Amino acid sequence: MTDVAFHTGIADPLDYACRLLRKAYRSGARVAVHGEPATLDRLDQALWTFEPLEFVPHAVLPRDGADAQRLALSPIVLVKDGAAPAACRIGVTLAGHAVADVGVFDRLIAIVGQDPEHREAGRLRWREYERAGHAITHISKPQ
Repeated sequence: MTDVAFHTGIADPLDYACRLLRKAYRSGARVAVHGEPATLDRLDQALWTFEPLEFVPHAVLPRDGADAQRLALSPIVLVKDGAAPAACRIGVTLAGHAVADVGVFDRLIAIVGQDPEHREAGRLRWREYERAGHAITHISKPQ
């Protein structure tokens, strides 16, 4: 079963995701990030600019011109549609976005912002994952 951690009360989910993904990258982890396409577009830009002298290497799936070799080498993959690359053992979701096959990950981190719509989607995912038998932890991070 997948260990699912809900990080809730996040004032700025994109900034939080950038910091989380930077930490994962530095640790050598392979991460697949799931979310709405518009949210992932903003995250794509933020990973280039959230710190003036840093860049978190990542790829976007699918994207015209994204070849298999680049995806295989990318430590962070933003998944707009379809399944995450098999090498990604950690999943991250934004704004309560549903992941089709949670069981492919060893660990899933759900980042849930303070927006009422995001909180409700997060609650729905929590119940789904709990019914499926995944181990769930809650981390409240009011900012």
